[in-house]
Amino acid sequence: MQIVFLRLFMDYEQTVSHILASVLQAQGYKVGLYTSPHLKDFRERIKINGELCSEDFVIDFTKKIQPKIDEIEPSFFEITVAMAFEYFAQQEVDFAIIETGLGGRLDSTNVIMPVLSIITNISFDHQNLLGNTLQEIATEKAGIIKQNIPVVIGKKSIETENVFIQKAKLENASIYFTDEIYQFKSIIKNELSTSFQYLNKITNTDFIIESDLRANYQQENLLTAFLAIEILNTDCNVKIDLKNEQQGFLNVVKNTNFIGRWQQLQSQPTIIADVGHNEAGVQKIMEQLQTEKYNQLHIIYGAVKDKDIHSILALLPKNAIYYFTEPPLPRKLEVELLIEMANEHQLVGEKYVHPRLALAAAKEAASVDDLILITGSFFVVSEVL
Repeated sequence: MQIVFLRLFMDYEQTVSHILASVLQAQGYKVGLYTSPHLKDFRERIKINGELCSEDFVIDFTKKIQPKIDEIEPSFFEITVAMAFEYFAQQEVDFAIIETGLGGRLDSTNVIMPVLSIITNISFDHQNLLGNTLQEIATEKAGIIKQNIPVVIGKKSIETENVFIQKAKLENASIYFTDEIYQFKSIIKNELSTSFQYLNKITNTDFIIESDLRANYQQENLLTAFLAIEILNTDCNVKIDLKNEQQGFLNVVKNTNFIGRWQQLQSQPTIIADVGHNEAGVQKIMEQLQTEKYNQLHIIYGAVKDKDIHSILALLPKNAIYYFTEPPLPRKLEVELLIEMANEHQLVGEKYVHPRLALAAAKEAASVDDLILITGSFFVVSEVL
């Protein structure tokens, strides 16, 4: 079993991993994929070639390790990581793509030795655990860079590039920054897919990635995955043919059952679910909205407590109709407090105690040419799905 180790951040945390899984699957490999959190079913965290792990395995594994759970009291995340590793070993996958949790350096997934590490980008999130500056956060993420193992960095930034360069130098790891090699050029929308055009700055040639991931903001994720595949081919001796690579990009949703990223739930009115939950992710969603055609925008929004809510609310459009809600979990931001904060940003809407009630109200109010956006938290989207 070979491991591709991903430190994914912002609202890209699962996307690059699903793209890579799709490409490797299209090549004919048996691919295990571990991600978190889940949206509809716990078993989404542990998949092989797009199929959820079995319920019997989850039950049997939990029973088997119950004495250890009682003895050492691991976290929920640590238990699920061990469960994924056990399942992938039992099923003898060719590749395991492992997304880390919040950090990297101290993350329970960081016990593995991968063939490739990937860090998509760095943004402010979970500062209470990871640090209050981008450099501090990057230091935690850089903890997955391993001795003599190549690492792909999705986006270069002045604040963090030296953190990654110095860590890679210390570990004698080859480091590749996606935007040093490639440049995004344009997007062409097709009926069932989107064509993303790029420039290879080294060869000065254009190329196109066609994908069923429709949102414009996926251009960064697709390019990070594209470079990762190039490195797997050239540095890691992993065979991936061009035709299969193209099919993998084209069928990410189909191959991996990927959900929650600019996912269209219905038309007339158009209903979109997107798990964007921090400032950088919501900014991408707002940019996407500017490319969409609709009459009136309706936004169903709820959040958890550990986000910089004011920074997010400042990005939301004031001319939308809002349906404020809360996810049903202890970490929820109470909807009454959310409305108080939203009013400070001139965002006006009604209170709904559950996301599904908010969606029902939005559907009743919306016209066929309107757009309903469900966002703010994995947990809000999961309740709707």
